[in-house]
Amino acid sequence: MAPPVAEKGLKSVVWQIVENIYKNREPVRQMKALYFITPTSKSVDCFLHDFASKSENKYKAAYIYFTDFCPDNLFNKIKASCSKSIRRCKEINISFIPHESQVYTLDVPDAFYYCYSPDPGNAKGKDAIMEAMADQIVTVCATLDENPGVRYKSKPLDNASKLAQLVEKKLEDYYKIDEKSLIKGKTHSQLLIIDRGFDPVSTVLHELTFQAMAYDLLPIENDTYKYKTDGKEKEAVLEEEDDLWVRIRHRHIAVVLEEIPKLMKEISSTKKATEGKTSLSALTQLMKKMPHFRKQITKQVVHLNLAEDCMNKFKLNIEKLCKTEQDLALGTDAEGQKVKDSMRVLLPVLLNKNHDNCDKIRAILLYIFSINGTTEENLDRLIQNVKIENESDMIRNWSYLGVPIVPQSQQGKPLRKDRSAEETFQLSRWTPFIKDIMEDAIDNRLDSKEWPYCSQCPAVWNGSGAVSARQKPRANYLEDRKNGSKLIVFVIGGITYSEMRCAYEVSQAHKSCEVIIGSTHILTPKKLLDDIKMLNKPKDKVSFIKDE
Repeated sequence: MAPPVAEKGLKSVVWQIVENIYKNREPVRQMKALYFITPTSKSVDCFLHDFASKSENKYKAAYIYFTDFCPDNLFNKIKASCSKSIRRCKEINISFIPHESQVYTLDVPDAFYYCYSPDPGNAKGKDAIMEAMADQIVTVCATLDENPGVRYKSKPLDNASKLAQLVEKKLEDYYKIDEKSLIKGKTHSQLLIIDRGFDPVSTVLHELTFQAMAYDLLPIENDTYKYKTDGKEKEAVLEEEDDLWVRIRHRHIAVVLEEIPKLMKEISSTKKATEGKTSLSALTQLMKKMPHFRKQITKQVVHLNLAEDCMNKFKLNIEKLCKTEQDLALGTDAEGQKVKDSMRVLLPVLLNKNHDNCDKIRAILLYIFSINGTTEENLDRLIQNVKIENESDMIRNWSYLGVPIVPQSQQGKPLRKDRSAEETFQLSRWTPFIKDIMEDAIDNRLDSKEWPYCSQCPAVWNGSGAVSARQKPRANYLEDRKNGSKLIVFVIGGITYSEMRCAYEVSQAHKSCEVIIGSTHILTPKKLLDDIKMLNKPKDKVSFIKDE
């Protein structure tokens, strides 16, 4: 990007315009320009084109900030061409997107195709994606001032292993080159790298916590929610700056529907502007009468609209689905009784004409996941009965992620933590697998065979809890380790909103260890199924869409 900046310099930046460096731009020769670019040949060539000669320079001078380490050949190319026009050239190592306070993405949705497509012709593309992801993950660690011990989930695929090895090598190289850094050895933090197939259930289950539910059921694009109030169409961005959104986004929809009207009544009673039951029309009138509280009330209106839109979708079709999904996912019903016949649980969903094909496919997948794979004959029968022959790859292609589809796997399903004593809603009994992993990592309970290390780590992170005979045994070694440490998680192929929520919940429960979760991108069930369907298609038939 090349936004012109004021003459006074960077301490007093005046943003006139933000432009795309890849597009033609009108020169603004009286202004200096700040370039925020990736260290690639394409970006550097575009920059050099802006400063082709003194008489043709687009701007008075340039401040260049690279999002990552700039290779010597590109740096020397800039130096040889237009060094006199450059006021500053700096690597700031932020080649990732901080999506939330504890969530980051690499913004590479195409990584899903390259990492899981069975086409051997994509090998070079996959290698390039792996290298790029490793570089980006290193910048995440550097931004956090961490040199973590790197671990990976060893089965069923080798993507996590390959990426972990690359990250470990690049971390080592980074901290050798970075002379200013005081971090040379490993810090008391861990980086866990996982393939997406580790928990297929959480990707297709209907979630009833506010954020996950809204992004699944409503057409929210680029975090923008469109709604109507007082007869007008409006837009609201769901972002971290909205303190009410941050406060309620991880709560169950039933709690949200109770809390927002309570908050509104508090404001209403303060000014005695309204009485009785809070409604959208009453809130609109209140806004007109109380300009001072307009901004505060607007947030309430937005989220009340959002919650009501979610509930309208829920009551229409989703409510009946949720019980079936929970029973299939957990293998037990709400009373804790084991499900004896998963097909009998599934059939009512398939026979219900009110459910669309996408919801039926999600239910079929949960059925297959619950029995750890099925026979070709059974799968063909399900596909034909529901008439989803054109969408059958949304089911079959899960095998490319290492998830048993056909035939049934002979290996037992991984054991889950017993959470039966935890208080929850009947239609929200499922807990994402990532939460078990986070808790076990913090408590030093991850199996070192299932979760190998790529490097030597501090003794307190060695996975065994063993203490050297030369060291004095300390009863509180876990507390020492957790003090100020971070658990960084990276999932290859997308994370769900429910998995993002787990990072906050585990951090809250283990206050001395912050959990930060990230991935190639953030997924919703429908988008994931579309991506799964395309895995066995040629690369030229697949379109990769990044968030703008």
